[in-house]
Formats: sequence, C-alpha cells, structure tokens
Amino acid sequence: MYSNKVVIVTGVSRGIGNAIARAYLEQGAAVVGFDLHNPSIPGMDFYCVDLGKPEMIEGAFDDMVHQYGTAHILVNNGAISQFHKPVFELSALEFSSVIDVNLNGSFNCAREFIKRHRDEDYGRIINIASTRWYQNEPGWEAYGASKGGLVSLTNTLAISLAETPITVNAISPGWIQTENYDDLTEQDHQQHPSGRVGKPRDIVNTCLFLTHEDNDFINGANIVVDGGMTKKMIYL
Repeated sequence: MYSNKVVIVTGVSRGIGNAIARAYLEQGAAVVGFDLHNPSIPGMDFYCVDLGKPEMIEGAFDDMVHQYGTAHILVNNGAISQFHKPVFELSALEFSSVIDVNLNGSFNCAREFIKRHRDEDYGRIINIASTRWYQNEPGWEAYGASKGGLVSLTNTLAISLAETPITVNAISPGWIQTENYDDLTEQDHQQHPSGRVGKPRDIVNTCLFLTHEDNDFINGANIVVDGGMTKKMIYL
C-alpha cells in the first residue's frame, strides 16, 4: 500500500513513534526517522534532530530531499512527553522548552515538508496531540498547552493547504501503555469503557487509516483514541 511513499516520523527512539515507523516499513514505505537517539530500526534512515532547533530540522529535510526527492507523509510525533511539575515551580524557560519542541518543532517540520512537497498529487500530515489538550491533571501546564496548540495548528493548516493535495489531521491518544503492558492491573483496564488500556498499535492503526490514499475527505479532524475515557464522568 505504501511501497512508493516516503514517510517522515519524528520521535522514533521509543514508544508510539517507534511503532509508527516500524508499521510503515512493514507496509513497504521508505521511512525517515528524526530523533536525538537512534533506535537502529532495520531499513529506516535516521537523522539526529533536536526538534527545538529549526536549523537542524531544515538541514535534515535538505538531506532527505537530496536522497528521496520528496516526502509524502509527515507524522509529527516527537515531543517532551514526561515533563510535569507543580505550576508554582515551573520556570519560564522550562515552559518554553516544551513549547519549542512539541509545538514549534511540529510547525517547523510541517513548514519544511510543505515547502518541499512539489508536483505531488498526494500528501498527509498527522500531528500526534493528546487528550491532555482539554482534560488534564495538576502540573501538566506546559505539555497540555503544547498539545492544545497542536490541535489548533492542525485546524489552521488544513484550511491553509486547501488548494494543495495535503490533508492535515490530529490524533489525540489517551492512556497508551508503551512498556510493561502485562504489569497493568485489572482496575487499569476496566476503568476504560473499551475494557483495556491502549497500545501503540491503536495509534498506528489510526495513522494508517488517515494516510490511506482514499481518505482525502478527512481533513482538519482531531481523532481521540482513548478507549472512551474522555466521555466518562468520574465522581469520587
């Protein structure tokens, strides 16, 4: 299905991004991974990129285009995802660093992708957001704000690119367990209306669906993949 496509995935060293890169390789795509750490995925071309540094993003895209000519799919997955601390202790620099990587990095990757997407009749941008963009816990101000901005960016890019073949959509994962799935408790699973905690494959499946060539009428959407958790009222 993707044997003639070039796919860029950011944040490939582990977790969801790693699973996405491997899935597109299995589908026959040429996959280019951006991250600070090389996961050594067989068959994937890797570029060491700090998403908070626009010049590194631009350089990686220059090299990628020199090798492949263009790219067809961009999955903006790379993010500072584990950072949280009490708002009373959160510095301006810490807040900005999360925004620089999670939001600005995604925008800069999208901008370079769009600039180099020439004479193609197919293009897809997927932004991996989070249910934390509108539901959250204390101490996640920076991460939540970055993901909220990413959903808004998705909306605007879809309109701005209306005269192009590129569609832009977001995926907002809920609880996706990327390691030690068997260590989860029955309570962990049963609190989800779907009866289980999510797996990376749930996000992979959504990516493969959205980037299918036939799915050009899904545009500007934010697809929540959370087992129904954000629809559930919880009273303690």
